[in-house]
Amino acid sequence: MTNSSPGADILNQLGKAASAEEFFLLLGVEYDPKIVDVARLHILKRMGQYFAQEHFAGAAELEIRARCKAMLEQAYADFVASSPIQERVFKVLKDAVADSRKPAAFVPLSELK
Repeated sequence: MTNSSPGADILNQLGKAASAEEFFLLLGVEYDPKIVDVARLHILKRMGQYFAQEHFAGAAELEIRARCKAMLEQAYADFVASSPIQERVFKVLKDAVADSRKPAAFVPLSELK
């Protein structure tokens, strides 16, 4: 079954991609394997955040491809300039920072038995 809507081809291809490297290959984005090895899930999550803000309805295939490429390039650049710990795209990392800002519970020595 084929989808004849504009831009369906690249979106379908990205939807079937099985690795971060496939995203880079499909969109023609150069990358350093050392960065992708460390931050692959973070890069794809960040791209997903950018993707969620996009509206492709009625856009031509070339425009959709260019916008997807720009999103991946920006997501990748975020992790070239920073680290997954600094960027905190996943809830567990955000929660870790929130927890570290809470004052530690004080238990007086007299309470310990």
